[in-house]
Amino acid sequence: MAKLRKDYPETQKWHTEAIFKTDEDFTKSYQELEQDLSNYDKYKGNILSSAKNLYELLSFDTSFNKRLEAIFIYAHLKNDEDTTNPTYQSMFGAAHNIYQKYSEQTSYVIPELLKSNYSIIENYIKEYPKLKEYSRTLKEIYKYQKHTLSAKEELLLSSISNLFRTPDEVYSYLTDADLTFGKIRNEQGKLEELTEKTYRKFIESDNRTVRKSAFNKLLGTYKNFKNTYASLLMSEVTNNNKIAQIRNYNSAKEASLFSNDIPVAIYDNLITTVKKNLAPLSKFWQLKKESLGVSKLHLYDTNAPLTKETTHNYSIEEAKDLLNKALSVLGETYITDLNKAFTEGWIDFCPNAGKRNGAYCTACYTVHPFVLLSFDGSLNNVSTLAHELGHAMHYYYAIKNQAYQDYNYSIFVAEVASQVNQILLSKYLINHTPDIAEKKYLIDDLIRDFKATIYRQTMFAEFESIIHEQAQAGLSLTNEDLCNIYYKLNKEYFGKNIIIDDIIKYEWARIPHFYMNFYVYQYATAYAASIKIAMDILNNKENAVSNYLEFLKLGCTKTPIESLKITGIDMSKPDVLNDAFTYFDALVDELKNIL
Repeated sequence: MAKLRKDYPETQKWHTEAIFKTDEDFTKSYQELEQDLSNYDKYKGNILSSAKNLYELLSFDTSFNKRLEAIFIYAHLKNDEDTTNPTYQSMFGAAHNIYQKYSEQTSYVIPELLKSNYSIIENYIKEYPKLKEYSRTLKEIYKYQKHTLSAKEELLLSSISNLFRTPDEVYSYLTDADLTFGKIRNEQGKLEELTEKTYRKFIESDNRTVRKSAFNKLLGTYKNFKNTYASLLMSEVTNNNKIAQIRNYNSAKEASLFSNDIPVAIYDNLITTVKKNLAPLSKFWQLKKESLGVSKLHLYDTNAPLTKETTHNYSIEEAKDLLNKALSVLGETYITDLNKAFTEGWIDFCPNAGKRNGAYCTACYTVHPFVLLSFDGSLNNVSTLAHELGHAMHYYYAIKNQAYQDYNYSIFVAEVASQVNQILLSKYLINHTPDIAEKKYLIDDLIRDFKATIYRQTMFAEFESIIHEQAQAGLSLTNEDLCNIYYKLNKEYFGKNIIIDDIIKYEWARIPHFYMNFYVYQYATAYAASIKIAMDILNNKENAVSNYLEFLKLGCTKTPIESLKITGIDMSKPDVLNDAFTYFDALVDELKNIL
């Protein structure tokens, strides 16, 4: 059984008191925020009566949103510490409720602004220079002019917005708190509990029986709930499609990508390009099959390391020291700032019972970033820490260099900094180990990361695209339909030199990112960009480090495509993806030579 949160030392927990010292302070701020909502009424009907009035509204809204963000982040963090705690479940619900009240109270703002052309804003900025602070915000608002409804319709949509998060909320509670997977026998033959947290350990075991058992038991459990998960996922898809239709988009995909100024062609070209480059993966499967000494390679074999991971179990302090060395190529200032995460309580390490699965980073502008993971001391876990700290540093530099309204960087570039950190860590370890077995493990691990991030996430992206398109066309997709689509894609992406086990068709049910509305493709595009950035830094390309650090500071002041151009990357062209597959093929050859 996992230990309770109270059994872990405070040094392993994030410091949420940096936001609110006590829950009572949270409640007080919440009540004050509720009262201040009425202040929006005085701007209704006269937002554009003068440049000064427009500025005052935007300034008040910025101040309000900083406080609202603090309320939401605090409740979010406390709830994720232990998802079974009813106090913080209620607090998290309250945070969503006040956000909905805010949405309703301000639903008139954008429709009222968009009654006028952008030319009035340009004139107001000339007349009242303080408005320049919000020039990007105002341009962003007017970008949505043809997708914004009337004030009455926006109010109605805001009033039911909580309903749209129900599928994700139910999925989270079902998967993270209610679902149990039973026990399997570990390498020593002893019964051990299988959870989403322990699954990776079992699926990477060098004991094939353990891998197969974990694979079948985990997916078999999701199979038992296939109708429930199908209902949740199709509710999410229906919501996405309906909102896109209401807002005059051609599709949910277009609606999602529009917010980040990403052409749909980039999404579709990713799928096309990846499917043209399956040969290196098939070559790797053949190499893996021979190396593992199996007559047939199954999906449950794909994450088995070719040699054992280093048996060294890293303490938190050792993990910190390793990251300092691996990331030192980014400069002394970066390392100094990185260490604040360890000394200022940014990170929650505890793998306690009830804690939200997985790992993530979020940020509160008035405080600092926060990182969640369940630290177990493995090298893989240290890599996860490097990943999340990449996000944290991205947030940290954006907060330091941008105003509140401009700090929150686009989702499209969100995974770049995290993946750069992971690649730099892996390359450091490969270059500094004299142990051939460890070198073999590390190269294999990089290959598996590439497979998981570019091939697998692109497969997820195509699955998401297919089910949205079919639902939009009026088809009612059952769990059987979802399983058939998912199984076919597994055959297309991974089918050569490997057995596609039938039970994989239920895996879609365990993917939380399908509730994030066309998010996953960005893992693949960002990883391709990260490879380019990391290799330029390691190869001492002129200005590679300074350009990358400048990129981290941009927040959302530039579009994602323009932001990446600072690092020398143009995602509108196929070069970056093609270079990534050249890099991957070279890794496979390097591993083959060592073997």
